[in-house]
Parts: sequence; structure tokens; C-alpha cells
Amino acid sequence: MIDPRISEHYNQNFSGIQFTKEELDEVEFDNCTFKNCDFSGTQFKHCKFIECHFFQCNLSNIKIGYSRFNEVFFEHCKMLGIDWTRAHWPNLALASPLKFTHCILNDSSFHSLNLTELQLESCKIQDVDFREGNFSQSNFSGSDFSYSLFNRTQLVETDFTEASNYNIDIHSNNIKQGKFSRDQALNLLIGLDIELVD
Repeated sequence: MIDPRISEHYNQNFSGIQFTKEELDEVEFDNCTFKNCDFSGTQFKHCKFIECHFFQCNLSNIKIGYSRFNEVFFEHCKMLGIDWTRAHWPNLALASPLKFTHCILNDSSFHSLNLTELQLESCKIQDVDFREGNFSQSNFSGSDFSYSLFNRTQLVETDFTEASNYNIDIHSNNIKQGKFSRDQALNLLIGLDIELVD
């Protein structure tokens, strides 16, 4: 169990914790591991997560008001309905402080965020807002982007290899030097008013 009265947690392993619809305010987790934990609906206010690893956790509908993330890795997690724009992001960031692999991030928002080198590998990313953000040099390989939104999005050198179901207008987004699988790259031609012939 996480005691909300304890403000700092270092090098701790949390396993099987049920902490749903709770509230944590100004709590710091440094080099902590969370395994098979359920935090769905919990509010994290002004919290800090530094070099933490979440594995097979449920973080759906968490609120992250002004919380900070630095080198946080999510693996095989369920993370529906998260508004990542509510977190505290540094003005100058050299690379994304977040990594996701084999996660479900549907119905979330990264609108207008500057998260270069973001890793969203082999994830379900359906109905997610990436508009007006900078995700250059990111790894989006193997992910499903059904119904996700891209507009005035910076995707320079971003890797979409084996990604699927994206709808990216090449006129309103910057995809220079991006990587795309040949069979899925046809999605980039949608909206060009052309006819493809076999």
C-alpha cells in the first residue's frame, strides 16, 4: 500500500497494489518499480516520477495535474483517457522523458507537447491527439494509430515502420526523412485527390 502521508519513496518495489480513485499530492517516486498495480482514476497532483518503471499496470483515467516525469518507462500497461498536457513539462527538454512499449493509450492527448524522441513502440494509440506537437525523431514503430489526429505536427525523422492505420496529411504535417513501411505508406496519399492503379 502507498501511504499518502509519506512524501518520498526511493528504490522501492510496489507489486499488486490497488490504489484506485485515490489522491496523492506532492509525492516523489525515485527509481521505483510498479508491477501489476491498479491506479485507475487516481489523481497525482504535483508528484514526481524519476527513473520509474511501470509493468502490467492499470493507469486508466489518472489525473496528472502538474506532475513531472523523468525517464519513466511504461511496459504492457493500460492507460486510457490520460491528458498528458496537464503534466509539468520543462521548457528545454533534450529528449522525451517518457517511453511506452506494448501499452494501450487510447483516448488520450499529447496536444501541442514538445516530446522529441518519444517512444511509442507496438502500442494501441487510437483516438489520440498529436496536433501541433513536436515528436521528431520518435519511435512509433508497430503501433496502431486508428482515428488519431495529426495536424501541424512535427514528425521529422520519426519511425513509423510497421505502424498502421495512421492518417497524416503530408501538406499540414512535417514528415521529412520519416520511415514508413511500404504497404502502409499509401495512407500518406489520402487526400491528394489522385487515383492509384495496380
